[in-house]
Amino acid sequence: MPSRSPGTMEDKRNIQIIEWEHLDKKKFYVFGVAMTMMIRVSVYPFTLIRTRLQVQKGKSLYHGTFDAFVKILRADGVAGLYRGFLVNTFTLISGQCYVTTYELTRKFVADYSQSNTVKSLVAGGSASLVAQSITVPIDVVSQHLMMQRKGEKMGRFQVHGNLEGQGVIAFGQTKDIIRQILRADGLRGFYRGYVASLLTYIPNSAVWWPFYHFYAEQLSRLCPQECPHIVFQAISGPLAAATASILTNPMDVIRTRVQVEGKSSIVLTFRQLMAEEGPWGLMKGLSARIISATPSTIVIVVGYESLKKLSLRPELVDSRHW
Repeated sequence: MPSRSPGTMEDKRNIQIIEWEHLDKKKFYVFGVAMTMMIRVSVYPFTLIRTRLQVQKGKSLYHGTFDAFVKILRADGVAGLYRGFLVNTFTLISGQCYVTTYELTRKFVADYSQSNTVKSLVAGGSASLVAQSITVPIDVVSQHLMMQRKGEKMGRFQVHGNLEGQGVIAFGQTKDIIRQILRADGLRGFYRGYVASLLTYIPNSAVWWPFYHFYAEQLSRLCPQECPHIVFQAISGPLAAATASILTNPMDVIRTRVQVEGKSSIVLTFRQLMAEEGPWGLMKGLSARIISATPSTIVIVVGYESLKKLSLRPELVDSRHW
């Protein structure tokens, strides 16, 4: 998510920054949940596709993102692209925790360093640590639901009943998966892949923020003086997301396999993947990941600044000019 622009951008574009203490927190959280929900609905199918591509052996089922999209749509309809979506919506909680942690940590670090890179890196990593502690159990359940399909079994667990919805409704499927995880792994099963998730998302978040500010700063120098700063922020967001995705995708593939296939070792999972599919196996699902990240990042970058404007405390509205 976008935040304050670096100092050079502030000087050149005269960007008025809305600080954490300037916000009406009630408005901020209400609008924030609504915005996040809209983003999730739009990108969830590509999250599901990415997960299936990362778990499949070689190209046994799908030959790429578009092929997977068409095949899932033909086999299961639109509903097939949203398997596990209801469970996944609970990650809205972790999303709000992420934003709060990021802003508060950035404010805290500012007392010790004025470097935008340092503030972004520490705050982004800390926010991801908090968010992942809440997200992993939800992810584990939703990923197993994503693996449910007609025909060949993809994950460890299989929902009992009719996947077309006549035998087992959405919450029934969720309950079934939860019971199977408990029987197989106990409560620890809900945190399977927790370390792998931290090794994926903490670097991803820590890398995204500095690259976002770097790209925005470079674009601010290239764009005409009259160009609104929101334009180059909207461009730099997806560029940062693509960069972070490329750097962290290998760990994301390993994380997904650990969680879905029930593996207990990150190192052994890595070795098996390399033996079976070679280095290119570490890039599986990358295009789907970038495709899902691009629109969401644009909306987040543009929406987050707008969200902060909408959430300004009433007494400060007249003192701000955009």
